[in-house]
Amino acid sequence: MRERLPGYFGRLPKAGVKIQRIPPSIESGAPGAYYTPPSLDGSRPGLFSINLRDTAEQPRFDLPTLVFHEAIPGHHLQNALMMEAPGIPTLRRLPIFSGYSEGWALYAEELADEMGAYKDDPLGQLGYIASMLFRASRLVLDSGIHAKRWSRERAIAYMSETLGDAESSVTREIERYCVQPGQASSYMLGWRTWTESRARAQKRLGDRFSLKGFHDTGLTAGTMPLDVLASVIDEWKGI
Repeated sequence: MRERLPGYFGRLPKAGVKIQRIPPSIESGAPGAYYTPPSLDGSRPGLFSINLRDTAEQPRFDLPTLVFHEAIPGHHLQNALMMEAPGIPTLRRLPIFSGYSEGWALYAEELADEMGAYKDDPLGQLGYIASMLFRASRLVLDSGIHAKRWSRERAIAYMSETLGDAESSVTREIERYCVQPGQASSYMLGWRTWTESRARAQKRLGDRFSLKGFHDTGLTAGTMPLDVLASVIDEWKGI
C-alpha cells in the first residue's frame, strides 16, 4: 500500500505507524482492532492495535481491509496528515468528529480496491465485501437499539445471524453500540459524504479534477462536521 500511495495522494505524512497487540489484560472487552493517532508533538507514531484474544474470530481474508481501514490509507493517513497540516487550529487536529474520520476510513477501504490492492487477492476482496456488509448491519443495529428499543439479546442475535460471526465477537460490538448512540451509523454517513462530494467535484470540475487534489483538500483541512466537509469540497477550485 505504501508503494501505491504517491499515485493517489499529493501529501504524505511524516509520522510512521506501529502495529502492536492489544494488551491481554484488556483484550476480552476490546474491539477487534483500533487506531490511536500520533502525538501532537511528533514524539510517538500512530498505533494500530489488534486483538489476538481469539484469532479464530478474525479470518485472514479480513485482515487486508482491516489494515487499510485502521492504518493506510485509512485512519493513520488521515490523522497524521491532520496533525501535520499547516495553518489549522489545534481543535481541527483532534479526532472529535466520528463521521469525518470513520467515513474516511470506510472510503479508504473502497479506495484500496480502486488502487488495485485486491487485484490478485480474491479472498481479500471478499473480506472487503464482508466489511461493507458489517457496516450496513450497523445501521440496522444502531436504529434498532436506540430508536426501536431492541434488547441487547435481539441485537446480538441479529448481528450474528446476518454476518455469521462468533457470538463472543458480536457481543463486544453490540455493547459498544449500546453506550455510543449514533457512532455505528457514522461510518456509512461519513462514507456517503466523502463519495458524494467526490462525485460532485468530478462533475463540476471536469478536466480540472485531480484525485490527489481532492484527497489533499479533504484531509489537510482537519477534522470537521460532515456538512462542513461537503462545503469545503464544493468550494475547491481544482488543479
